[in-house]
Amino acid sequence: MTTGDTPVVLGEGEGETIQGPAGGPLTFKVRGAQTGGALTAFENVVAPGDGPPLHTHGREGESWYVLEGSLRFKLGNDIRSAPTGSFVFVPAGTPHCFQNIGDTPARILVLFAPAGMEAFFDRFAEIPPGGLDPGVFAALGRDVGMEVLGPPLAVSDPL
Repeated sequence: MTTGDTPVVLGEGEGETIQGPAGGPLTFKVRGAQTGGALTAFENVVAPGDGPPLHTHGREGESWYVLEGSLRFKLGNDIRSAPTGSFVFVPAGTPHCFQNIGDTPARILVLFAPAGMEAFFDRFAEIPPGGLDPGVFAALGRDVGMEVLGPPLAVSDPL
């Protein structure tokens, strides 16, 4: 591991892959230890209908770039569509969640700045599969300054 003073280049399919909390694999492209704590980036596959519960991050801004698929995001009180090619940024402290509204898995690039959320995803990957339980999500997130505020988006939630 480097400490942020060495460039990082990873090709398609490269990086450490673990099971993500939203129904598919999560592949780290860069971790905080490699960026001097400045950034975490990973590619995430999100199963149809899946997404995290409504939550906030105490110190990290979070960004998504939709590589494939169609998502919708709850950002504060607003619900917005995010098809392929969309970019979404949420500052620290903003309540948010998202859902894959397509019939096929979605692929997203996720960025956290500063870094620090890796521990949540690493711990989540150690839990046997069984769906995205908001209670487990909340317990694992507490240690990294994430607070769960409500349930995931439901199909019945209007756009």
